[in-house]
Amino acid sequence: MVRALTLGAAVIGWLIINPAFAADSIRPDRNLTPGAFYDDITQAQICTSGYSKRERHTSAKLKRRVFLQYGIDKNKGHYEVDHLIPLSLGGADEKDNLWPESYDTQPWNASVKDRLEDWLHTEVCSGRVPLAVAQAEFANDWIVAYQKYLGDPAAW
Repeated sequence: MVRALTLGAAVIGWLIINPAFAADSIRPDRNLTPGAFYDDITQAQICTSGYSKRERHTSAKLKRRVFLQYGIDKNKGHYEVDHLIPLSLGGADEKDNLWPESYDTQPWNASVKDRLEDWLHTEVCSGRVPLAVAQAEFANDWIVAYQKYLGDPAAW
């Protein structure tokens, strides 16, 4: 079963009065990408070799739809359609969990987010971070999570 995330009224209110955050291209638009994950997924499943590859089924049609919803011309920059909650952490491969993430923005971009994805996957599989915590870190704000766990991206 897939569980889509919703934002609480306090967070939505904060976004409304802080439009710079809401418009920031380094984070997904929460109205379009609230995040979604498989609520019945286990640590053992995601830590099995090849799990993410088996779960990745994003069609070209869906990717075009994501770019269109965000009003982004994929040919005018370097983007990937990324999963807000990574597949490697039980994120769902569906529209509510997808957004066009830039490789061009600095210092926060798709490559930097990938470092956090890999690091948290390792931490979950080692038992040091609970799966639900790792999922919530991405759902809440991947940049805050990066700073919490890995510090300054320039240090990498």
